[in-house]
Amino acid sequence: MGSSNTQLTSKVTSGSPYQLDKPQVLKASTALLKHIKSTQQEQEKTATKKTLIGDNDSDDEDAAIKNEAVWLVLTTKQHVVDKNRLKPGKIPIPHSLNTSPSLSICLITADPQRGVKDIIADSTFPQELSSRIEKVIGFSKLKARYQSFESRRQLFAEHDVFLADDRIAMRLVQTLGKIFYKSSKRPIPIRIAEIEKVDGKRVKKEKKRPNVPTDKDVKHASFASPLIVAKEIERTLNCASVQLAPSTTAAVRVGSSKLTPEQLSENVAAVVKGLTDKFVAKGWRNIKALHIKGANTMALPIWLADELWVEDSNVLEAAPETDAGNFPKKRKAATEGKLLEEKKTKKTKSADDEEEAAAVAARKEKLQQLKSKALEDGETNKTEAPKAGGKKKRKSTS
Repeated sequence: MGSSNTQLTSKVTSGSPYQLDKPQVLKASTALLKHIKSTQQEQEKTATKKTLIGDNDSDDEDAAIKNEAVWLVLTTKQHVVDKNRLKPGKIPIPHSLNTSPSLSICLITADPQRGVKDIIADSTFPQELSSRIEKVIGFSKLKARYQSFESRRQLFAEHDVFLADDRIAMRLVQTLGKIFYKSSKRPIPIRIAEIEKVDGKRVKKEKKRPNVPTDKDVKHASFASPLIVAKEIERTLNCASVQLAPSTTAAVRVGSSKLTPEQLSENVAAVVKGLTDKFVAKGWRNIKALHIKGANTMALPIWLADELWVEDSNVLEAAPETDAGNFPKKRKAATEGKLLEEKKTKKTKSADDEEEAAAVAARKEKLQQLKSKALEDGETNKTEAPKAGGKKKRKSTS
């Protein structure tokens, strides 16, 4: 792959056969952030006044432009088809993307929603966190109130982060629709249910007939204590949301343009480790390439695979022989029969063409003879006609 300073793949003798090249990730992060900031500066210089209403709107627009998202683009060798890996998840990152004190959080819970509201209003629940949770809504009320496209669009615009009880997370796809699931505001699953433990070990509940809970199952859902719920929400806010698609390409938000290159490279390393350990089947062996990019930038490579296959057993040591003598008997007989048929067809066509040409020539020659004979007969008639007209018949005297 070239010299060592441009190599994007590193192999190690022990552990995983591949690993990220940290200098390469830092180099790509530095170049990407520098490009994003220079582009923003050029836009600010060339841009005219954005609004005549007031300064508050323009300030909000500038803040949104300066905090551009940075994405990690994952390309796998094989499609991700495992349903468990396609479920939404999260990966802890060292530098959170949700540190703003004005962050607006919407929490979607299993019914009844009053149980979660009481938890947030509890005195033991952290005040800094409860001030950022602006809305708590149960699943049944969500379906009843936000049926129209406009109402869901308004809900989408009102909040920055959406958290969902993991018991109903998979049921929100149809309820919320493409407004949420084609954006970066997909609901992030959190575990806020009460977990039964015996002797410090979790007790597994008996599986019911359907794997997906119904409205009756979550009607009287039990929730964990306020401290456990707060800890789970804080941990989720310090994670990168992951939801793979049944394809070979996925994108995960790993940072923003406000981070330093070192912070961005650390987030990238944490997300890559989480993807290879939990979300990508066969780990590094199934990863083809890793890139980082901004919202409107080119993708910069940070890791490229040497091989395009997953297992070594899929690679043939020698190419299969393709000589005519090694063909199967049926295929060889079919090939020979096809060649003979083509030869016969060519011979038949040439014979038919010769016969047709001979017939045309014979017709032309016969017509020429008839024409010549007709001309000769015409000349003969012209010379005999005057002799016949000069003779006079004698009248008989008898």
